[in-house]
Amino acid sequence: MKQEKKIISYESHEKGTDLKQDQFLLLQAAVQAAKNAYAPYSNFYVGAAILMENGKIITGNNQENASYPCGICAERTALYSVNGQYPNTKILKLAVSILNEDTDHSYPPSPCGICRQVMNEFEIQNQAAIELILGHPDRITFVFDSCNSILPFSFNPDFLQH
Repeated sequence: MKQEKKIISYESHEKGTDLKQDQFLLLQAAVQAAKNAYAPYSNFYVGAAILMENGKIITGNNQENASYPCGICAERTALYSVNGQYPNTKILKLAVSILNEDTDHSYPPSPCGICRQVMNEFEIQNQAAIELILGHPDRITFVFDSCNSILPFSFNPDFLQH
């Protein structure tokens, strides 16, 4: 039997205001995007912002539906918009934030499993790591060098090759 350890490496900042300027501005864009979320059922307002290689910022937010499976998370809304608008432009950074004040802020918001899988595949398509920023300007914020950091051993296109 062989035993291995997978170590997740990230920066932890007491507040998003402690980030580098480009990271902080992207986090602010995610907060602004969260303000437009449609979340009448969960009241959980999430925003995502993506910094593209061309300098453009693409945002998205969660969109709920009375038929719950019809909703979509902020991360996927933003990522799918990138493919629709700038399919051949590299993604440099992705920031995710929430507005909810009544949520435990010991940790920043964490993408769901579906979003983690989608982020990993976008990173493969991107042919470069995408920096991931999870947090809020006024709360604890984590910065990961790669989206893959939060979903090791993900399912990937190589598994589908014959």
